[in-house]
Amino acid sequence: MNKIMTLLAAVTFLWSSSLLAQKVDKIVIAGPFASVSHPVFRMIETGALDDVAKKVEFHLWKNPDELRAMVIHNDVDFVAIPTNTAAILNNKGVDIRLLNVSVWGILGMISRDENLRTLKDYKGKRIAVPFRADMPDIVFTELLKKEGIDPKKDVELVYVSNPIDAMQMLILRRVDHALMAEPAISMALRKTKSFPVSVIAPDLYRSVDLQKEWAKVYNTSADVPQAGMAVMGELAKNPHIVKRFNEEYAKALTWYKSHPKEAGILAEKNVPMLNAEAVADSIAVVNLKNVPAPEAQKKLEFFFDVLKQGDPKSIGGKLPQQSFYYSAQ
Repeated sequence: MNKIMTLLAAVTFLWSSSLLAQKVDKIVIAGPFASVSHPVFRMIETGALDDVAKKVEFHLWKNPDELRAMVIHNDVDFVAIPTNTAAILNNKGVDIRLLNVSVWGILGMISRDENLRTLKDYKGKRIAVPFRADMPDIVFTELLKKEGIDPKKDVELVYVSNPIDAMQMLILRRVDHALMAEPAISMALRKTKSFPVSVIAPDLYRSVDLQKEWAKVYNTSADVPQAGMAVMGELAKNPHIVKRFNEEYAKALTWYKSHPKEAGILAEKNVPMLNAEAVADSIAVVNLKNVPAPEAQKKLEFFFDVLKQGDPKSIGGKLPQQSFYYSAQ
């Protein structure tokens, strides 16, 4: 019996050592231009995953349709993703597991009218909204309904493909109000010389913080689990690589928050549509913290349940299974 136990221990040790020594040819990480992706730029710049991959690439997705195509076609290993989109894909049978939630507050209103302080003040207004039926729109419409505003009758929602398009509509004065995600808000303020402070009256103002509205109407905290990192397919079966990714993403997020100027420069280098100064501005106002998926599960399920009550399709019809929340255990 002792010999068998010794043999099993030896086999386990050799298997573990082989796994630790394993180095894949390439890791592909996909993400949007938004803040959730920015720590990945730091990881690639510093070679943080050189011990587990010969090459690490970042692929930009510009809208949810591009994201879903990448994921469904197995073109990525790790993906920066809105939490509800991850839930939808998981419920459709896609092999995706949430690693963490890092974005807890990125949505806000921007307006030419400094007197708009609550969502109720937007009744009767024409508002540009990116990503129809996806994260920003879903959160916004649920909040409108909680405030007694009918999104179909009491406001005019002008849907655009992404926050950059919403920003352009504001700059071109095709709309006076928009729902946007950082860093697009900070970019719009910079482009119109509205931030930090204009010598003359600013063209645009930061308006309603959607996270504060969420806290008010649902009697909870302003931590809204909006986006994080997920692992795809076969790579989820390699706990060592996933562990190393989690470790380095957490380190990179800490660096990102404490080095706004350098982080802005790095973000613009990787995504030229971004503006370094605006990214630096945004870091001061977004709510970023790395929370492992199992630790975020309670808040995620509350969030998903709210979305499900509004429209079951917004999370794929049901709460994700327990296996959706990646755990190394």
